[in-house]
Amino acid sequence: MLRSALLLLLCIALPLLAGAIGSLYTMSSIPTWYAMLNKPSFTPPNWVFFPVWTTLYIMMGVSLFLVVKGGLGTVPVRHGVLLFGAQLVVNTLWSVVFFGMRAPFFGLVTIGILVALVVATIVAFYRVSRPAAWLLVPYLCWGCFATALNAMVWVLN
Repeated sequence: MLRSALLLLLCIALPLLAGAIGSLYTMSSIPTWYAMLNKPSFTPPNWVFFPVWTTLYIMMGVSLFLVVKGGLGTVPVRHGVLLFGAQLVVNTLWSVVFFGMRAPFFGLVTIGILVALVVATIVAFYRVSRPAAWLLVPYLCWGCFATALNAMVWVLN
């Protein structure tokens, strides 16, 4: 029981840490560079992003937990974890590229790769745990929305 609780906390902490790293590049650009950009009419207010991303990162962690709780002994689990790790790295990289480098076009390329990796992760997780896969669907939906935002920022600027 304690082992499961610690594993769950670790699985949740991992995406939250990735989000915290990404926010290092995001926070300083929001009041300066990002504030000056032309944005589409469907851009949410800035305060929306923190609770949405925090919720998504927690759901990602629970999803990961559901996949790894039985161990890494099977190929489908290892494959899913590898894809999860890859999408998490690209997720963080998007913040570096879009906000840190202030490069909307390359951010769009990065987020396109991210969405593809999230789809691949969902498929891989589905083979191990259907609830784990479904927990990632809101992340995919938000990723598609973020892709549209990113694309419009690139087009408008």
